[in-house]
Order: sequence, then structure tokens, then C-alpha cells
Amino acid sequence: MAAYHRPDTLQGALDVLAERPVTIAAGCTDLFPATQGRTLTGPVLDITGIPALRGVTREEGAYRIGAATSWTDVIRAELPPAFDMLKQAAREVGSVQIQNSGTVAGNICNASPAADGMPCLAALDAQVEIATTKNTRTLPLLHFVNGPRRTALEPGELVTAILIPEAATRGTSRFLKLGARKYLVISVAMVAVRLDIDGGTVQDAALSVGACSAVATRLTDLEATLTGQPAEALADRITDAAVAAALSPIDDIRADGPYRAHAAAELLRRAVDDLTQPARAAA
Repeated sequence: MAAYHRPDTLQGALDVLAERPVTIAAGCTDLFPATQGRTLTGPVLDITGIPALRGVTREEGAYRIGAATSWTDVIRAELPPAFDMLKQAAREVGSVQIQNSGTVAGNICNASPAADGMPCLAALDAQVEIATTKNTRTLPLLHFVNGPRRTALEPGELVTAILIPEAATRGTSRFLKLGARKYLVISVAMVAVRLDIDGGTVQDAALSVGACSAVATRLTDLEATLTGQPAEALADRITDAAVAAALSPIDDIRADGPYRAHAAAELLRRAVDDLTQPARAAA
């Protein structure tokens, strides 16, 4: 390995990036398997030694998930119920060792179509904060990840945080996924649902599907259909046809497109049913 950098400040990391291209490491649970070797080829910039990039904090108008925040950090954080889906996804990312090492930001930067964090963060209207030595910019998550293994990162840029706007933290949430087994598997389909229900009526709905398209997809038309509706029988409004039309599901060795569309619709119905039980019971 030609060079290994592990700065303890963000400025130090940005200075390294400004000097020359490097491989950015933030947990390496995706990076090492992709390397197919015993060591990483250099130069490498490891950001896990920067305390300012780790942890979940609340700022004015948003929650901030630092770029070095692990899945275990998310599980342990005190967060509103709207984040429950992200915590549920974190518990299924892999083994405890992977949850301890892998980072939420690394998960999105890897840009796998089956990244567990993507549908949850999409349903939270996540923004990605990106920095260089000269400036900082933010992008909506679904503009940041723009294809399989592709992101909008430019040379010299570093993801510093994932930002969740306060407005997207209302309500309760649920994450479900389908695979050959529960852990250590690439999903056939996964869904994240956030519902804000008041007085038995849906005030806001966010539905997202992962592992069915090149990038996780928000089902905005279906969200609009559910908003303003009574919580009773809400799942019945989620039809296979509506979900399939929104997804353009992919075919691969794990499943074909029609099966994925049906699986995603069924997972969405189950998630919505779970979330509306308290409202139905109170009716």
C-alpha cells in the first residue's frame, strides 16, 4: 500500500483529498470485499479517526448523522420513532461486527441497489452534505446516488454528513426486507414506510422501496393517494399494479421483475398494516 492517511480532523482529511486522488475508507465492510485482495491498494484516506464526523446530533432544523457514524451508533442513539425504520435496517445490515464497523455514509457511498440504508434515508428526505477545502454543498440523497456504484461525488470531495430535516421526523416508521435469510444476504426487496397519523387520518406518508431498481425509489404518487385517508384499511390502497408502475423492477439471479414488484407491494402492505394498528384500535 503506497500510503495510508488517518487524520483526526476534517481539515486534515480535506487537505489530503486536495493533494491527490485517494480511496476513502469509512469502515471498509464494503470496500474490502470489493478489493479482492489481502490489503487495500493505496493511497487510502481513513476518516474513522475524526471525532467530529462520528455520532448523531440534533441541530437547528435537522438531525445530523456524521460520515463516520456506525450502524451501532444509530441503534444506540436516542431518536424519534420516525427513525425506527433506520434502526431496524441497522440491525439487519449484517453481523454485529459489521454493524460496529460499517458506517451509514459508507453504505450510501457504496451505491449498491440493495443498500439497506437507502430506502429508510429516502423516506426521511435525507440530504447529503459534501465538503472540499473550498466549500460545502448539499444534495438530496436520491440525486447523490445516481446509479449502481455511482454517486455525484467529484474529485476532492468528501461526504461529511447525512442531514434529516425536522419536518421528516414526524410519525412512526417500519422497515421490512425479503431475502433468502434474515441476515448476511442481499435482499430481493426491501421497503421503508413512515406515516404521520393524527386523529385516525394520515397527515403525511413516505414510502420507499430498495433492491428493486438501480436506485431506491420513493413512491410519490402512492404517498399522495394515502395522505388524507383514514387509517382503517389503508393497506388495501397499495395495489401490486401501482407499485409495479412506480418501480420498473429489475431482473437478476435472485428474482425477476414481476416477483420483485409483488414482493415490494406485499412488504409495503405489511409495513402499513403494522403502523396503522394503534390508530385502528383507537377508532
